[in-house]
Amino acid sequence: MIAEIVSVGTELLMGQVVNTDAQFIAQRLAPLGFQVFYHTTVGDNVKRLTAVVHQAVERSDIVVFTGGLGPTDDDLTKETVASALGLTVELIPEEAERLQKHFETRGYTFTPNNLKQASFPKGAIILPNAFGTAPGCIMTAENKTAILLPGPPRELFPMFQNHVMPYLEQLSGNKLYSRELRIFGKGESVITYELRDIIEHQTNPTVAPYIKTGEVTLRVTALCQNEAEGEQLARPMIGEIIARLGDIVYSTVGESLPETCARMLTDDEQTLAIAESCTGGMIASEFVAVPGCSKFLLEGCVTYSDAAKVARLGVRQETLDEYGAVSEQCAREMAEGMRKTSGADYALATTGYAGPDGGTEENPIGTIYIALARPNETLVKRISLFGDRARIREIASLHAFDMLRRKLCLE
Repeated sequence: MIAEIVSVGTELLMGQVVNTDAQFIAQRLAPLGFQVFYHTTVGDNVKRLTAVVHQAVERSDIVVFTGGLGPTDDDLTKETVASALGLTVELIPEEAERLQKHFETRGYTFTPNNLKQASFPKGAIILPNAFGTAPGCIMTAENKTAILLPGPPRELFPMFQNHVMPYLEQLSGNKLYSRELRIFGKGESVITYELRDIIEHQTNPTVAPYIKTGEVTLRVTALCQNEAEGEQLARPMIGEIIARLGDIVYSTVGESLPETCARMLTDDEQTLAIAESCTGGMIASEFVAVPGCSKFLLEGCVTYSDAAKVARLGVRQETLDEYGAVSEQCAREMAEGMRKTSGADYALATTGYAGPDGGTEENPIGTIYIALARPNETLVKRISLFGDRARIREIASLHAFDMLRRKLCLE
C-alpha cells in the first residue's frame, strides 16, 4: 500500500519548527510494509491545503496528516480532509462533554471555538489525546484512509504509538517488535563500520542507527506475527551487536544513561551526591527527571566559584592556588568533600572550561575533569571536548553518567 505524510503548518514552511513528526511516522510505516512515496509540507492556507489533500488522496492509499487540529480559524485539516473524502463533520456530544470537563478540572475558561476539537465525521475512529486537547481521528472512504494527528510531538508520538500502530498492524497483517540499543563511547561512523556486514545484509530483523548529541541508538526491528516471534527473531542480532561492541552498549531496552544509573543505584541500594561546576546542575537535573530518584539522590550543588568550592566542599585554597579550579586535584577534592559532607556512598564532581572564554595552554577550552568518589577510592577522568558551550556541557554530563555506570557494573 502506498502511504503519504502531509505536514500542515506555516511554522514548518518558515523553518520555525523542525518537522520531527514526519521522521517519526516514516520510521514506523516502512517496516510494516507501507511504501512511503511522498512527504508534503503545506501552510495554513485553505486553498493550498485543499489542493494538497486532493492530490494526496488521489495518489496514495493511506495519508497521515499532522497539525491543524486545534480550535483556531487556521486549523483547517479536519474539515478539508473530510470534504475531500466526501464526509461531513458534526459535533460529537460525548467529545464535547469530555473537552469541557478537561477545561473545568484545570480551571481554564472554555470558549465556544474549542468545540471545533469535538467535531468529527460520522463513523470516524477518534484517537484520544492524553497530552493535549485535540484528539486525532481516522477517516475512511472509498478504500482510502486518512489518519489525522495533532502537530506537537509530545502529543503525536504517544498517540501514534498507542492508537495508530495497532490499527496499522491490523491493516497490514504484520506486527513490529523493536528493541533500542543505547550506545555511548563511539561515534556513528565507527559503529556502522564495525557492523557494516550486519547492516549490508539485513533482512528481517533490520537495524537502523540514530544519532543524538554524544550518543548513538541502534533500533533492531523485526516484522512478526506476535511479540514472542519478534523477540526470537531479534535476539541473535542483538547478541551479535553486543558481542562486537562490548560494554559501550549500556542498554538494550531504550534506557537513557541517567535512567540506567538510577536503576543500578536503586537496585544496589546505594546513594549519590553531586557537586557541579562547569555542568551547572545538568547532572542533578537529569537524575531528578527520573521517577523515584529520592531513593538514591541525596543532594546536589553548583559550586561555580572558587569560594564556593572552598566553603561548601572543603577544597583547599592551596590546591586552587597551585593547580587551579580546572585540575585533577580540584576535581578530586570536590568529589571527596561532597561525599564526606553528604554521607552518600558515591559522589560525582565536574570542573572544566566550557567556553567560549577561559582555558589555558595546558587546559584549553573543552577540557573537563570528572571525579567519582566512593569508600576508599576516588577516580578522576580528564576529557577533551569540542563544540559550543551547550554541547561541551551536555557531553561532559554524559561522560559523568558513564563513569558512574561503569563503576556500578563492577560492584
